[in-house]
Amino acid sequence: MVKNASVQQVIKTGEAASLAGLPILTCWPEDSAPLITLPTVITRAPGTSGRNVGICQMQTYDDKTVGVRWRLPTDGEAHWREPGQERIPVAVSLGGDPAIIWASNAPLPPDMDEFLLAGWLRGKPVELVKCISQPLEVPANAEIVIEGWVAPHERRTEGPFGERTGYYAPPGDYPIMHVTAVTHRRDAIYPAKVSGPPPTEDTWMGKASERLFLPLLKQFQGEIVDWNRPASGVFHNLIFVSIKKRYPGQARKVINGLWGMDLTALTKSIVIFDEDVDVQDEQEALFHLFGNVDWSRDVIIQDGPVDALDYASRHVAFGGKIGIDATRKLSSEGYAREWPSPVSMNKEIKERVTRRWKMYGL
Repeated sequence: MVKNASVQQVIKTGEAASLAGLPILTCWPEDSAPLITLPTVITRAPGTSGRNVGICQMQTYDDKTVGVRWRLPTDGEAHWREPGQERIPVAVSLGGDPAIIWASNAPLPPDMDEFLLAGWLRGKPVELVKCISQPLEVPANAEIVIEGWVAPHERRTEGPFGERTGYYAPPGDYPIMHVTAVTHRRDAIYPAKVSGPPPTEDTWMGKASERLFLPLLKQFQGEIVDWNRPASGVFHNLIFVSIKKRYPGQARKVINGLWGMDLTALTKSIVIFDEDVDVQDEQEALFHLFGNVDWSRDVIIQDGPVDALDYASRHVAFGGKIGIDATRKLSSEGYAREWPSPVSMNKEIKERVTRRWKMYGL
C-alpha cells in the first residue's frame, strides 16, 4: 500500500467525475455504443477481504453510467449476486503494468488474488492505493481509474457487440455502474483492445495464459507434455493436448480431468495426442487426429458448462462438449489389430542427402 500514487495526480469527484474526454472505442459497425474494452474490474466479496480482479467489457450509456458485462461463472458476477447488499463498490483500472492486465484475465481459483499472481510475474509486489470514493484498492501506477457502485437488482440492456467469436454477441441485461470518481495521471494514455475474429490482442493474451499455466496443468495431471489453444478456437472452442500414455483409458481420464478444472472447464472440444505429436504444429495435430480416430470408439460427448459467448449452445453457458482420443490404441483398450509404424526416412539417407546439397546445386 502506498499513499502517493501517479494514478491520483488528477482527481475528479462529484459533478466533475465523468467519462467525458476518454477516447472510448466503437469497434465494429453494429456495436450499440462505445465500449471500454480493456478494463481491470475490481470488486470485493461481501463481508470479506477477498478481492477479485477481472476483465469484462463495459458499454458506456452516458458520462456517468456504464454497463458491467459480468458473465457466468465469473467471481465478479458471484459478488454481484451475493444477497443482502444495497450497493456493491466497483473500481475500474485502465493501463499500468501489463502483468496486472494479463493477471486480471487469468482463470484463477476464487480465493486467489490476481494481484498476487501479477506480483509473482513482476518479481515484486503490486503497489496499491486506496480509492478516493470506494472501499477498494487499485494499482497505484495505472493510467486511469474509474470508481463507482453497482446496485444488486439494477440492470440495463447492453449490446450487440462484436466479440472474439467473430460474431456479434446478442443484447443482454447487465448490471449498471454509477461513477463516483475518476482519477488519472496528468498525461494519461487510454489503453484498449479490439475484440473480434482472431488474430487480435486477445489471441496473444490467451497464448501467454497457455504457456504460463502449462506447469500448473502438469501438477494436476502429470502425464501432460504440452497443450495448444489454437487461435481459431477463440480460447474456449478447442484444446490440443499431448500426453505420455501408459495405460488404457488414460486419454479419457485426462479429458474429464481438464473439464473438472476451472482453467479448462468451459472448453467445448478437447483432443488428446501421444507425446511425439507436436501440438503446436496444427497441421501435424490434425493429421494425427483424422488418422488415429475411430469415431464410433474414441469420442466422448456430454453436456456441461460452456462459455457464455458460445452462440451455438442451446442454452446460455450450458451445452454439448466433445472429447476425442487421438492417441495410438493399446490392445488393452480392445484394439485387436497391430498399430502400424509411421513412415519416416532412416538416419543414413538423411545424412547422405545432407552431405550432397551442394552437389545437387541447392
